[in-house]
Amino acid sequence: MKNSLESMPALSQEALNEEDLLALEDRVCSHGDTVHYAKEPKFFAGCEGSYLYDMDQKPFLDLQMWYSAVNLGYANQRVNNALKKQIDTLPQLACQYLHREKVELASSIVDSVERGFGEKGRVHFNVGGSQAVEDALKLVRKHTKRQHMYAFEGGYHGRTLGATAITSSYRYRESFGEFADRAEFIPFPYCFRCPYGKQPDSCNMYCADQLERKFEHEYTGAWNAKSGNAEFGAFFLEAVQGTGGYVIPPQGYFQRLEEICKAHGILLVDDEIQMGFFRTGKLWAMEHFGIKPDIIVFGKALTNGLNPLSGLWAKEALISPDKFGPGSTHSTFSSNSLGTATGLEVMRIFEEGDYARTVPEKGAYFLKLLQDLQAKHSEIGHVEGLGLALRMEICEADGYTPSRALADALFQRGLAGKLKVNGQEMGLVLDIGGYYKNVVTLAPSLEITYAEMDLAYELLDMLLVECKQSV
Repeated sequence: MKNSLESMPALSQEALNEEDLLALEDRVCSHGDTVHYAKEPKFFAGCEGSYLYDMDQKPFLDLQMWYSAVNLGYANQRVNNALKKQIDTLPQLACQYLHREKVELASSIVDSVERGFGEKGRVHFNVGGSQAVEDALKLVRKHTKRQHMYAFEGGYHGRTLGATAITSSYRYRESFGEFADRAEFIPFPYCFRCPYGKQPDSCNMYCADQLERKFEHEYTGAWNAKSGNAEFGAFFLEAVQGTGGYVIPPQGYFQRLEEICKAHGILLVDDEIQMGFFRTGKLWAMEHFGIKPDIIVFGKALTNGLNPLSGLWAKEALISPDKFGPGSTHSTFSSNSLGTATGLEVMRIFEEGDYARTVPEKGAYFLKLLQDLQAKHSEIGHVEGLGLALRMEICEADGYTPSRALADALFQRGLAGKLKVNGQEMGLVLDIGGYYKNVVTLAPSLEITYAEMDLAYELLDMLLVECKQSV
C-alpha cells in the first residue's frame, strides 16, 4: 500500500490567479457559509482603515466592517502591535491557567458596566458570539430552572443550536429537526412597519401593552398568578436589532419591558455582540435606553475582529462562584491569550479616546447624508440611525413596499467594483438585512472620516441611479 503522503498532489508553489482560485473554491469549499450570498464571490487581498483591496489593489469602501466587528478600522496599528507583542511573549496558554491580560480585560469590562449601569458583576469569556449566547442560556437555566425564553421577531443571536432556538428566523432551524426549546417571539417595536398597524404618535406604546397582557391571567400560557411562577427564564434582546435591519426602538419601550419582566422573575439578557463597543455612541448600546440588564453578551468588536474572543457579563447574584462554579461551561480557546491581549488594547483605546462625542457627531452627519439621498430617491422609504448604526430601507417607488430586488442589486453592484469616481474605479461593500431583506445596514468604522462619508454618499447615489434602471 502506498504511503498516503505519496498519493497527495503537490501544493503549487506559484500563486493561483483569481479565476483558478474561484474554480478551486467551487470544488473544495462548502457553500454553507454566507460567501455565496454574492452571485460572484469576491476575493480580497488587503485592508486598511475603511477600505478593502481586491487582488488588483482596487479599493472598496467598506460600510459594514465585517458585521460591526472592526469598529476601529482595518489593520489598526495599536491593536496589531498588541497582537504581535503577545505572539512573542505568551501566544498560547490553556484556559485552565491564568494570565495577566485575561484578568485585566475582565476588570476593564466589569468597570465599564458598573459605570454604565451601576451594577456589580463578573465576566466569563468564550470564543464566538454564539458560544457566549450558549453560556448565557446555561446561566439563565441554572438560575431560574426554566428552559423557555422570550426573544424578539427580527432578533438574531447566532446559529449554534441553542442560539438558533432564540433567533426568530425559521430558515435557520428548518433543516435541523425539532426545537423543543424554541423561544416565543414577541413583535419588536418596528415603528416604520408596525406589526399592529399603529402610528407611533398615537399608539401609546400598544406593543408594550400586548406584552403585558401575557401576564394578566393563566390562559395566556406564560404566568400562574396563584403560584407566582412564569414559564420563561429570560428575555433575549438587542438594543438595536442587527441582522433584523438596525431597527431602533422608541424611548420608553424597554423601560416598560423591564418592568414587566422584573415583576415576573424574567431575566433580561442584553445581546451587545453587534451594537457594543461604541457602535451607537456609547460603550454599551443599552445605555441609551435606561434599563439595567442582568446579563450582557459581547464579542465581535472586542478585539476589533483581530482574534476570536467573546464573553458575557452577569450580575454577581447570578455568576458568583457558589452559583456558577468551576466547569459550569468550557471552551478550549476561551480567554485565549491573543484575544485577551488585543481586547485589552481595544478597551484602552476606548478609554483614552473621545468616542462618546465623535461617534454621535459622525452619526448625525452620515444620517443627514442619508436623508438627502432619501429626498432624491423615493425608493428610500426610511432612514434612521443611532451613532454609527444606520439604516436605509429600500422600497418600491411608493416608498413603502419592500424591494428586495433593488436592495440586492445595490449589494451585488457595489461588490462588482465598477463604480467610477474622479476617474478611479472602485467598489462599495454593503450589508443587506431586515425582515424583508431590503434594508441597507450601515456600520462604518468609528474612525471613518468626513471625506469618506461624503464619498459614501456619492457611491450610494451612483448605485441607486444605476440599479433603479436595471431592476
